[in-house]
Amino acid sequence: MVSHLFYYQLALLAIIWLFVMLHVAWSKPGLSIPSVPAQPKHKRSTEPKPFAGLTQKPHCALCERDTVQPKAPPPTRPAPMRPMNRRPRTVDTSMHFCPHTDCDYRGWLGLNNLRANGHPSGSPWRQFHGISCEGYFPEHHGTIFHGKQAAVELIGRVLACVAEGLGIRATARVFEVDANTVLQWLVEAAEHLGALSHDFLCEVHVEPWQLDEWYAVLRDVNAGALSNDEAIARLERSPYWVWTAMDPDSKWLLVIAVGTRTLEMALRVVHQVVQV
Repeated sequence: MVSHLFYYQLALLAIIWLFVMLHVAWSKPGLSIPSVPAQPKHKRSTEPKPFAGLTQKPHCALCERDTVQPKAPPPTRPAPMRPMNRRPRTVDTSMHFCPHTDCDYRGWLGLNNLRANGHPSGSPWRQFHGISCEGYFPEHHGTIFHGKQAAVELIGRVLACVAEGLGIRATARVFEVDANTVLQWLVEAAEHLGALSHDFLCEVHVEPWQLDEWYAVLRDVNAGALSNDEAIARLERSPYWVWTAMDPDSKWLLVIAVGTRTLEMALRVVHQVVQV
């Protein structure tokens, strides 16, 4: 029977022979094992990656139109008119301007070219006289009250009810007016609001602005594509979207537009933001 000491001696000799062979192999030239550098462990970043943007610039018809047709230079402000040698004026006309197209003072305020001319035919509205063009116009010219027999208070209450969400037919029943009349007042008020915003919102300096849109109860009927009854019916079903661009700091509404929810409409809203 072979002793266990014999097997231990064989295992020791095998280990010594293995170390000798490894030493001989590493000592030969050209057989050196290259060292592999330790790869640093990269931590996964939690920061969001920036948006790379669109692959190409979207087509904007409004931008191309502005490039082809540059804006005309602004008109030159005329010199203020000298006051006449009369008694001091008791009616302030500095917040009105002459609306006649052939007048050099058309659209300019506070140039002493207007004077009050009483209330013709017992009208509640005062009449103004343009000294430069010798023209006459009422003080409510250019407003939604011009040419209407309804009281100012009635028109204001009707528009307030519609703005609060009351339907056109329901508003007409409450104030005992025709539904088509309510619709016409609403369209005219929207036109004046757009013109007012266009005149006052200019040279606005904002850094961030937010673009949003929502489903609303609005419809443009001036194009004549729909009758008044069809327009009122569509108003009740809210067929259009309202687009807004707002400055989050000052809460200024830079743009309010009505249209479909398409890329073309979004480009139109952005174009209007750039203009203001």
